[in-house]
Amino acid sequence: MSTTSMHPAANSPQGSTQNSQQAPALPYASRHDQLIGSVIDASTTLLAAYDHDIVKFGMGAPAPDMLPSKDFARIAGDVFSPENFTYGETKGEPILLDALHEYLSSTGQIPPEQQGNLDRLLITSGGMQGLDLGFKLFVSPGDLVACESPTYTNGSATAMSYEAEILEVPVDEDGMQVEVLEEHTARTGRAPKVIYTVPTFQNPAGVTMSLPRRERLLSFAHKHRSVIIEDNPYGMLRFSGESLPALSDLSPNDPLIFGVRTFSKFVAPGLRVGWIDVDPEVRELAVNAKQTMDSCAAVPNQHLIARWLAEGGADSHVETLRVAYRERKMAMSAGLERLFPGEIRATDPDGGFFLWVTFEDETIDTEDLMPTALEEGVAYIPGPAFSPAGNFSNALRLCFASATPDRIDEGLERLRRAVDRYRSER
Repeated sequence: MSTTSMHPAANSPQGSTQNSQQAPALPYASRHDQLIGSVIDASTTLLAAYDHDIVKFGMGAPAPDMLPSKDFARIAGDVFSPENFTYGETKGEPILLDALHEYLSSTGQIPPEQQGNLDRLLITSGGMQGLDLGFKLFVSPGDLVACESPTYTNGSATAMSYEAEILEVPVDEDGMQVEVLEEHTARTGRAPKVIYTVPTFQNPAGVTMSLPRRERLLSFAHKHRSVIIEDNPYGMLRFSGESLPALSDLSPNDPLIFGVRTFSKFVAPGLRVGWIDVDPEVRELAVNAKQTMDSCAAVPNQHLIARWLAEGGADSHVETLRVAYRERKMAMSAGLERLFPGEIRATDPDGGFFLWVTFEDETIDTEDLMPTALEEGVAYIPGPAFSPAGNFSNALRLCFASATPDRIDEGLERLRRAVDRYRSER
């Protein structure tokens, strides 16, 4: 909607005269130009404009066949009752906190010394609210926030919405190059207030931070009193390789680690339920901050997940996901190798959702390629969407979790045609 159509006199003759002149600027907050939105989330609206079949490699969402919808339909009749359609406790429904703590303990995601202690957990309205709470609590205008490059820019954009200055730290096959962060700090004399990282099956690159890098990052954070926001939505979706401890496992009860998790990637994104694992003092502040947002996460959805966890549904479901995602990742890797021999470099993740694909031909601009790809019937997210500075113009992210192997093959065939058309039409 334009500014003029919102003006109270817009429909009057006087309003017409006034609108012929330049309207005064609205009194936005100083942070308004840092509210950059999300190319990733906007892709849903973009796809709605096309009425032909599109293989969707864009959004990082599980495919419909990977959701426990039958379990939910069975459980819903019991938990979607009148008493659950009301406000709940800001910290989360006790039934979900208990079920989540039990599940995390049984799967080794809570160290023995913390088991039985619920004062670190707070239920959020999805993982994004967890990120918002972290940046809200620790970032003041002008603070430096370090993030991976490429990164999940919904995270870095949240930091920018609190007027942070972003430092992009390059990523390689072992994750964030912590030595680059150390060199920057030594050179400038300025350490980041917050370090934002997705260390396990990183979004978008799919890589996992090595154990030496994790230890080095923790050492850096302790030396400089930098808060680490550890975004870990994919950690339990490992389908090959050896598991690595989370940063919070390497440094238990560390007040400098702000852990963000979500049910979106291993249960269902539409439920919009996640959690944070933080120092109890931080949790109390997070409760206060959350009460200025939404009071509580959706109560019926919390009860639905709690019953599902209590019944043991997560154990077999997560194993099903691991098997399926391994098959889908292998199908995508094989398809890329077959259709783009010598033309690309692609990551080879041991879990998660994504492959990061870089064209050897640096003149290929994946933003310019996008309209042709959509016409051919395939969607992806261009590389610059994962860099606040707009880097990685010859790269793109592909989500293998959202399509069956047959659809993956079809989507890659369409991408091949799109690249050939793009080159011929330049």
